[in-house]
Amino acid sequence: MLQLDKITLYFGDRPLFDGVSTTINPGERIGLVGPNGAGKSTLLKIIAGEQEADSGSVNMSNSATVGYLPQDGVDPDPDLTVYEEVEQAFSEILSLREKQEQLQNKLDTLKAESDEHTQALDEFGQVQHQLENIGSYTLQTDIERVLMGLGFNEEDFSRSTTEFSGGWLMRIALAKLLLRQPTYLLLDEPTNHLDIESLQWIESFLKNYDGTVIIVSHDRAFLDSVTTRTLALRRGNLDDYAGNFSFYEKKYAEEQELLKKQYENQQKERKQTQEFIDRFRYKATKAKQVQSRIKQLEKMEEIELDEEQSEISFSFPPPERSGQVVLKLRDLVKKYGDNTVFDGIDYEIERGDKIAVVGPNGAGKSTLIRILAGMEPITSGKREVGYNVTPGYFAQHQAEELDPKNNALEEMRLAGSGENDTRLRTILGCFLFVGDDVFKKVGVLSGGEKSRVALAKMLLNSGNFLIFDEPTNHLDMQSKNILQQALQQYEGTLMIVSHDRDFLDPIVNKTLEIQPGYIKTWLGNVSYYLDKKREERDAKEEQAAEQKSEKMRTADPTEGMSRKEQRRYEAEKRNALSRKVKPLKKRLNEIESEIEELEVRKMEIEELMADPTFYDDDEDRVKEISLEYETVKSDSAEKMEKWEEIAGRIEHIEDSFDKEYQTSIS
Repeated sequence: MLQLDKITLYFGDRPLFDGVSTTINPGERIGLVGPNGAGKSTLLKIIAGEQEADSGSVNMSNSATVGYLPQDGVDPDPDLTVYEEVEQAFSEILSLREKQEQLQNKLDTLKAESDEHTQALDEFGQVQHQLENIGSYTLQTDIERVLMGLGFNEEDFSRSTTEFSGGWLMRIALAKLLLRQPTYLLLDEPTNHLDIESLQWIESFLKNYDGTVIIVSHDRAFLDSVTTRTLALRRGNLDDYAGNFSFYEKKYAEEQELLKKQYENQQKERKQTQEFIDRFRYKATKAKQVQSRIKQLEKMEEIELDEEQSEISFSFPPPERSGQVVLKLRDLVKKYGDNTVFDGIDYEIERGDKIAVVGPNGAGKSTLIRILAGMEPITSGKREVGYNVTPGYFAQHQAEELDPKNNALEEMRLAGSGENDTRLRTILGCFLFVGDDVFKKVGVLSGGEKSRVALAKMLLNSGNFLIFDEPTNHLDMQSKNILQQALQQYEGTLMIVSHDRDFLDPIVNKTLEIQPGYIKTWLGNVSYYLDKKREERDAKEEQAAEQKSEKMRTADPTEGMSRKEQRRYEAEKRNALSRKVKPLKKRLNEIESEIEELEVRKMEIEELMADPTFYDDDEDRVKEISLEYETVKSDSAEKMEKWEEIAGRIEHIEDSFDKEYQTSIS
């Protein structure tokens, strides 16, 4: 159990945290949310021990471990390969392996009958047992599974960490954290550097993670999928909600509506009281009543409303109408030296298309959209731009083209849109530049702030074919909503590279999948594409299982035996196999019964939580039931994992038994 006890931290005279306290239970999946500047990243750092609070404490058991993934700034060893760097997560295993090797060398030099040999042999056995218990013999499989889940391929394992960009280095750091399996896993914007496939994989991983997960993210779909509890930081306080982000958003809106009514009633009461005081202040017969009202006013605890974010909106200028065909690629070839990215692809974009571009990192998404935007030369083939097409292109590197001597507002003026300063400041406000922030020099802005200025500047473009490469990476949820609404209303043609499904789904009507060696268009949004890919994958797995089963059925180890020998062989083999798997099958049946009981309880709780009145009950009961639900899910997942392990052992024994049995009797 992790406890935050009265955490207080000041930034100047302003309290970032004002006596924040909460208890985090084992196995919870928590989303840490709040407006920009509320202190989400700072709170993670305090929990991780990387920053000290002014007062208060973080308490956990001595055996608990904490793993923290920052937004940026990871620094892997440049002398190591990707595999070697990730392997450092298993320092205990590496140390034991080194000790095992030393003992093996020592045993080779000692006489077998000596006491020293016996002692070294015992120690060697203990080390070997320790290695078995902590997963040494599945180490390579575990590392490869996590690296491939995060988008690396086998060729990447042996490459130096210096060959990878910052986004890929963050993935390496994330892989090390996931493999260490700390008790408390703290993730600050973990999805920023992931593609759709890796995002799906990590969602599945985190749902089944043994420890506690605390996530800061602006990806609504990711939070809704993974988390079951939300902690909201606002004005120095930490509020607790027993549900995912969508649940929190609904409950928070209801709370604010109720608080607003209470505030209005209080203001009305204060006004009436003040009017009485002012009216009768100097009337002797009312002096006692006036003093009573003054004390009443002084004791009244003023209700404070959260600062409401103004309803900022942005709309694109009406684009000029283009021809029906916006752009064509014919027999396109793109190479970088000996590396062929595209080899003879054809693609056509029509007026009004709203296209999401998805696929694994390294497949060529950014290369393709740079080609479409006219920013990247092609090796051969044709790129044909349609009639009256004016492209507008946004990529993260455009932040580097801003003049460091200009402030944000001056950069907006340079876009040449003719908008007045009030309108330009409103648009900058959409992207978190409030008040005097617009006068900050570009040279002092962070990388994320520069990207937001570049995006705001690009949006003043009146192009009719807009191309975006990861536009949401540095935006909070309000800014994403503003951009999303503007793009939904945009009348031109769009192409967007992004992994944010919640952002993309309401905007796009097509999904372009880019894989190494091919591209494919899906006539639907990203959720539609993912559903269809899942169906394809399930069908392939089913076909592979059928082929494996058929192969097993057609194998005949008794070929060449007489009928009598075959019967004796089969009977002896059945008996031998039964003796080997009987204890495992008994344990498997016990686990199945335990899983069935847990699933029954899980269904009971889900029916209870599905009742609209459930969350209106006592808050402690809601938390208790929600915690029980997480415990039941965790226990069920643990039992299922054990069941799969035993079932896998039985399957392995049965699959390899023919060969082993043949060897044992030969």
